[in-house]
Amino acid sequence: MPFFVNFGIFAKKIIMKLLLHACCAPCSAPILESLAKDGVKPAIFYYNPNIYPAEEYEKRRNEIVRYTTKLGVDFIEGEYDHEKWRDAVKGFENEPERGGRCLLCFKMRMNATAKAAEEHGYDTIATSLSSSRWKSLQQIDEAGNSAVEGCAGLSYWAKNWRKGGLQQRRNELIKENDFYNQLYCGCEFSMARLEK
Repeated sequence: MPFFVNFGIFAKKIIMKLLLHACCAPCSAPILESLAKDGVKPAIFYYNPNIYPAEEYEKRRNEIVRYTTKLGVDFIEGEYDHEKWRDAVKGFENEPERGGRCLLCFKMRMNATAKAAEEHGYDTIATSLSSSRWKSLQQIDEAGNSAVEGCAGLSYWAKNWRKGGLQQRRNELIKENDFYNQLYCGCEFSMARLEK
């Protein structure tokens, strides 16, 4: 990602090698489009063990694979282990959305993203989770910053992807690409709240 840092009359161009954690195709598509306009081609890391049931996970994964293949973007898939996720959020099942369970979930996913970035030679991580108005940016940034602590040479990019017309563009890209657009965050606890 090119950044221009101003030092008086001079500007230094800084390039990052970005691994973008993706929650789904609808949230990732406008981000990938925006990054491409800046000449950035990140790899996608799909790690979402929170998604339930497994058929839902596969639907969402297949959509992001279809889109990244169309764009020629590298795709890395993390392990889908829903029971491991359940263990990570144990005791927080009844928390409201944006509560303690979500923070634990974000930390698990961002920790895995940081590990994948180190393994594959990336120096920056970010996440499409921060594009959702239903999520807490503070929790996402806490998880991202925590994930890179102790990782030499790895940074977390705390980007608010809700700005700059990306929310509207998201809706347009859903139609243009005929994306499957889920109605709940992914876990069974967020699904249960839809049924109320």
